[in-house]
Amino acid sequence: MASHDQPIAHESHSGCCGCTACGAGDGVSRREFLQGGAIALGGVAMTGLTWSALSAAESDPPRAAVRVPLVVRPILTYSTPRRRPQTSWRNWGGIETQDDAEKELARIRGELGKLASAADYPVKFLDPAPVRNAKELAPLVAEADAVVIYAAGGSSAVFDAAIEAGKDVIFFLRHRSGPVSLWYEIISPRYLHRHTDTLAVQGADNQDVVVDSADELSWRLRALCGLKNTRGTRILAVGGPAGWGPGGRKAPELTREKWKFDIRTVSYRDLGKLLTEAMADAKAVRAADERATAYLDDKTVRLETKKDFVRNAFLLERVFRGLLAQADARALTINSCMGTIMPLAKTTACLTLSLLNDAGYLAFCESDFVVIPSGVLLSNISGKPPFLNDPTYPHAGVITLAHCTAPRRMNGKDLEPARILTHFESDYGAAPKVEMRKGQKVTNILCDFKMARWVGLAGEIADVPFLPICRSQIDVGYKVPDETVALNMPGFHWMTVYGDYLREAGYALKKTPIAFQCLG
Repeated sequence: MASHDQPIAHESHSGCCGCTACGAGDGVSRREFLQGGAIALGGVAMTGLTWSALSAAESDPPRAAVRVPLVVRPILTYSTPRRRPQTSWRNWGGIETQDDAEKELARIRGELGKLASAADYPVKFLDPAPVRNAKELAPLVAEADAVVIYAAGGSSAVFDAAIEAGKDVIFFLRHRSGPVSLWYEIISPRYLHRHTDTLAVQGADNQDVVVDSADELSWRLRALCGLKNTRGTRILAVGGPAGWGPGGRKAPELTREKWKFDIRTVSYRDLGKLLTEAMADAKAVRAADERATAYLDDKTVRLETKKDFVRNAFLLERVFRGLLAQADARALTINSCMGTIMPLAKTTACLTLSLLNDAGYLAFCESDFVVIPSGVLLSNISGKPPFLNDPTYPHAGVITLAHCTAPRRMNGKDLEPARILTHFESDYGAAPKVEMRKGQKVTNILCDFKMARWVGLAGEIADVPFLPICRSQIDVGYKVPDETVALNMPGFHWMTVYGDYLREAGYALKKTPIAFQCLG
């Protein structure tokens, strides 16, 4: 056999096996990496773990994900000018008296009440407050995450004070939705450009300006809610944190630096002990079998592997839920999920991670912190679970995305049909082939290894094939040239969610050190 016809060694395949094999050139064995190197990369090791404590602590049934509400303080800036003879005594704008201001505050309450009722993200609006000068602002915004400034009039010093207080600021200007705002005329030349030809304000730009539209305000708040819930995420890294390939070695460090993630680690040695104890717990095994039976009784689910693998996947899920409860975390990732976990769990982690995502957790394979922050952000923006996947090569307006684990509750509510097969590369265990919806619009995020640039690509599911590749697979069509996609594919893994959230992703990243490139 010619050299170019030699089969690819399993250890060299990095698409699904995680990053540990990619570190082989450093002289660190997989065992050494998992037991020492990965955990040394960062994170607080969880210790003293016992099955009795975990089984008592874990929630049953699984808890739903809870996003913390974005707290917003609306403020009204205005002035009440006095008539003076033979001179200009008032600026543009429809609010001139205190009575006008009181009516505007009532209008704001009504509009924001409707927005909150319709929002698909958690938001808490504090009572709108009138602000006449910057000194009044500080106590009003102390507990707020964001400030919506209804800039009817008044001084821009209030705007600066809100930004200097460290708050995300959105300006709401009225053209036809109520009394016209002074700053509808001058927000750009007087404030954002500060009487120059270029943007001159740190902390605010044109994307922070909304005119009349409650929808335009709402998607920005959705983005900020997602950002708030992503920063400081506590995530459990089984086998330790890592990043895909040599380029991703610094990914855990960058994740802590740029997203303030709190990474907690569990070694495979400890996981093995927990699984051994769980498998010896007849009650736990019986409960896992009952849950597996109920799962497979669903007419939209087809079993094409051994039921024992499915039962063991449910038992592993219960162990993970116990660990998550003990860590007080809702996110989890697993390193070396291609091989190390199989002898311990007597199955693969693929179905287990799918179950956790469907239950409202955020569960990722491969411990690839190059891309995990983007999945957390997308989920916190959309309220839907993300699909971490391997991309292929773009051609003819389509690209195939695949992995052996995917959520079934892709729209955040309903379970998609699924075939439960073996994990492809090992032909072992239980992995879902989720039959995602043809015609469904999706958002794709591509992350670079340096965590300096993320790329957004909108698409639509054109087909749900069954190729001899990772089990959950979709062909995604897009509207930009193939070469544009090919030239802008940083990193490796992609994150995909149902729906179009490119605006929100770009707006959230504007508040971070990461640049966003939207391919459309």
